This record gives sequence, structure tokens and C-alpha cells, in this order.
Amino acid sequence: MEFQYNDKKHVVTGRTSFELNFGRHPWKGNLVVQTEFPRLEEFLIGLQKSWEETMKSMEVAQETMKKQFDKKRKNPQGLKVRDNMWLENKNIHSNQPSKKLDQKRYGPFRILKNIGLGTFQLELPEG
Repeated sequence: MEFQYNDKKHVVTGRTSFELNFGRHPWKGNLVVQTEFPRLEEFLIGLQKSWEETMKSMEVAQETMKKQFDKKRKNPQGLKVRDNMWLENKNIHSNQPSKKLDQKRYGPFRILKNIGLGTFQLELPEG
């Protein structure tokens, strides 16, 4: 299983783990394949270039993932301190025997503090 995983091209880098670690694919028993053995200096330069390309590809992928993540973490409603907002019942456990019959949201509650992107501290009643 490990061999199969390392022999598949990664989506981001476009190369296999074998290529990035050893500079070539291992021999799989195929007698038709011809392999070239470059000089050591050429081999090391090629390996270094592939690592640099991989690092650039990984950075681009990280930037893309961050951009997609941040799209959902903005404050699209423009809420600020002292505004009122509803609280979803996602992590609230009530005594209602059926979740279907329970309230979907509670409030409105006053915003006390803006903690982060789309995260607020609310003024909740006791209990």
C-alpha cells in the first residue's frame, strides 16, 4: 500500500513522492523501460529544481486554500458591538425530547465584543 501511495502523482506538485525523494521512479519489474543514469552533478541539480518547484506549488496551494477559507469567515452582515443577533441552537442542548420540535435559534441577544472574523461574544441571560 505504501508503494502504491508513493507511486501516485500528487495533485498539487504533479510529481510522485518517489520522484521528489529520490529523483526517479523505482524499478517495478518492467523490462521494456530504458533508464538513463545522469552524472551526479546533473542529478543533484535536477533534484534541487524539483524540490524548488514543489515548494512553489505547495505555497500556491496554501494561498488558494486560505483564500477559500477566508471567504466563509468574513462578517458579511456588517455586525458591530451593541447590535442584536440571533443565536443558532447548533451546540445548545435543551430538555426538549425531540430536536425537531426544539427552537432553531434563540434571541435576539446583544453583541458585547467582536472576538474574530464572524465570532462574537453575546450578552446571554443566566441559565
